[in-house]
Amino acid sequence: MKVAEMNWRDVEAAAARNPSCILPIGSTEQHAQLSLCVDMILAEKVACEAAEPLNVPVFPVMPYGLAPYFNAYPGTICLRVETLLAVVRDIVASLRRAGFRRILIVNGHGGNNPVAALAQELMAEHGDVSIKFHNWWNAPATWAKIQSIDTSGSHANWMENFPWTRLAHAAAPDGSKPMVDMALMRASPPAMAREVLGDGSFGGLWQRPDAEMLEIWETGVAETRAVLEGPWADLDNG
Repeated sequence: MKVAEMNWRDVEAAAARNPSCILPIGSTEQHAQLSLCVDMILAEKVACEAAEPLNVPVFPVMPYGLAPYFNAYPGTICLRVETLLAVVRDIVASLRRAGFRRILIVNGHGGNNPVAALAQELMAEHGDVSIKFHNWWNAPATWAKIQSIDTSGSHANWMENFPWTRLAHAAAPDGSKPMVDMALMRASPPAMAREVLGDGSFGGLWQRPDAEMLEIWETGVAETRAVLEGPWADLDNG
């Protein structure tokens, strides 16, 4: 259930029935010819599809994250680490006030991994809340499916090229791109990182068949739903 389609009474009733909710977080950053919003699109969509049969509320996706290495690409929005953590901290506090005690953070951007440490910190501060941080694309079953199809899956290449992340006016190039020097990219300030990356893809095929992508997607949705279903900390007896 998207919170955008609920009012406050609906949310109050949902929390009373089941104290579970999802907070998707993503990023707005370059993804070669794909949408700048790939990470937020995927985080929100996988969260919504996973939650739908369980009637669990999905809060609006956090569209901005940590992407300093892409700052030389127009359209990339980059928060400071402390800003992202402060925003997520405040959101979790609001969810807790609303009665949610089981909070699944579905992450669509690897740069946001510091939020995983924050989740542990928040549980240490508040003994009445259980928080999970879930990188949907590299959770065990989903990552195994990706690797079984093509071990080159990475940023802005075929692995993120779904029908819902493409732009009608920007077709994927044919063929593949040589893998970039990732060690050099990571050691470079943004302007130099852009020189290393060129179009922004880390390399490999730009696109694979949609049938394969659907297999990955279905695995990701099922795995996210399983994480949402549990296990969770037994807060009543904690």
